[in-house]
Amino acid sequence: MVRYQNLISKFKNKKILVIGDVILDQHICGTVLRISPEAPVPVVLQKGDPSFAPGGAANVANNLRSLGARVSMVGRIGRDVEGKILLEEVRKRGVATNGIFVDSKSPTIVKTRIVAQHQQVLRLDREENGQEENARLFKKIKGFLSKNINSFDAIIISDYGKGLITKDLVEFICTSALDNNKVLTVDPKVEHFAYYRGVTAITPNKNEAENAIRNIKITQTDSRKLGLTSDRLKTYKDVEKAGRQLLKFMGLESLLITLGEEGMCLFEKGKKAVHIHTKARDIFDVTGAGDTVISVFTLALTAGATKFQAADIANHAAGIVVSRMGPVAVTQKELLTVIK
Repeated sequence: MVRYQNLISKFKNKKILVIGDVILDQHICGTVLRISPEAPVPVVLQKGDPSFAPGGAANVANNLRSLGARVSMVGRIGRDVEGKILLEEVRKRGVATNGIFVDSKSPTIVKTRIVAQHQQVLRLDREENGQEENARLFKKIKGFLSKNINSFDAIIISDYGKGLITKDLVEFICTSALDNNKVLTVDPKVEHFAYYRGVTAITPNKNEAENAIRNIKITQTDSRKLGLTSDRLKTYKDVEKAGRQLLKFMGLESLLITLGEEGMCLFEKGKKAVHIHTKARDIFDVTGAGDTVISVFTLALTAGATKFQAADIANHAAGIVVSRMGPVAVTQKELLTVIK
């Protein structure tokens, strides 16, 4: 307990760079009193104005700030009202935005959730992948990272598969992190697993691990080295076998597979897999749990935690998040309370 207290006290002012797909989360709340006569759908009577919050990679940054870290963001927004709102929401939380670039060809990514009687009725996504802008953005991001990398203790890649994270960008980030001895962790997107070879850690959930194995077997010419005949992780033994093979195949320092109600499983080079049981008493909503895990795990590593200690602390933090509705940014005080 004392060791964990010391580690968490060191979270303050650790400098973390988050690179990834920034999203504006919009919530519209109301009540349902009738079904539409036009179609068999509920009519939501809106109450109050929409609320906004940073989503995607920006929610990772928000989690880090809530725990006391000093955070900078690299991402892209559109030249639109939603982009201005997202910048305002991120800055309001104390995140540095000098690495967020404006993409004149694509709109800001927005997820709109319509909620009635505390249940989500509909989610509307707006996104458009501006491939032409990627080359220009890549140059800007390279310039930003080259100039500022030594200002950070760790780098998190938050890949939501919205177009910012490319193979070339990941290779550049990996090389820069390795050359400068920086912790580099990834919250992965299934289609991009092959990009992440050699990073400090990746943190997929069980479904993402299953889909990643399937994707690797289909797309990678050296996938036979993976040594897996099944991509269904039905039992804990299946998870252990898959984790060991993924760790070896991708040349990772560590792999943390989150298992929902069953907790998480940590794999490290040369060590046995460790099953960490969930700390949540009740699970209401898993929204944002992955963002919490990657944030706390990375922050703990920069504070001097072992990978097991970092995973255990992240598991406690995830237990707080899933016991509440919607994405929640955990504080140091809350984290210390549940650990006690």
